[in-house]
Amino acid sequence: MEYRRITTIQDPLFKQMHQLMQNVFPPEEVLEFELWKEPLEDPGIRVFVAVHEGNVVGATEYRYYEDFNVAMTDFTIIGQAGLGIGRFLAQKRLEDLNSLAAANGKQLYGMFAEIYDPYRVEHHEFGGIKPMDPYVRREVLSHLGYKRLDFPYVHPSWKNDGEAVSGLDLCFLPTDENVNELPADLIVDFLTRYYSALSNKPQVWYEMIENLAAKDTVALFPI
Repeated sequence: MEYRRITTIQDPLFKQMHQLMQNVFPPEEVLEFELWKEPLEDPGIRVFVAVHEGNVVGATEYRYYEDFNVAMTDFTIIGQAGLGIGRFLAQKRLEDLNSLAAANGKQLYGMFAEIYDPYRVEHHEFGGIKPMDPYVRREVLSHLGYKRLDFPYVHPSWKNDGEAVSGLDLCFLPTDENVNELPADLIVDFLTRYYSALSNKPQVWYEMIENLAAKDTVALFPI
């Protein structure tokens, strides 16, 4: 299996990846094909696909913030079972992030991820691909060490229509598993920058940010 980076929508592998995203994710979570042009060309956004026998069978997008020394996993897609795609992507991603942090003169502090809570939202089928089942994914991410940040989380829809998307938790994978809280200002700064690309944010998102800004720390709990 190959770990291939995609940097242009002209890459034939990107067409396969975008179709895989549409097969797996709800419509509000998928950016339109043409709107991927700038993100793919942004050196700070890292999009990789797992290629098996010439076909895209998995993908992951993530980014590393040098000033925060944290990463964000935007998504991970496992296209089929029985190939070890999830572990392959997780290992390759971590190797890449550790290299980026080392080049920054640091040890990676940790990685954010938005994780569906199927106990609140049960209608996500994820294309009928069993490894993408939200119950399975949540347990796998728990095994990897992700912890849930203790606050009600919403994010702006990637359709940029001003709607709020709920049914997820903002989680964090600390490099030091003994870390059980995060500075609230780190979360505020991260979310503000992460969603700066969306001009039309819902009021409830701004209220969430204001509530976080009033705190000193936010606890991390098991998922």
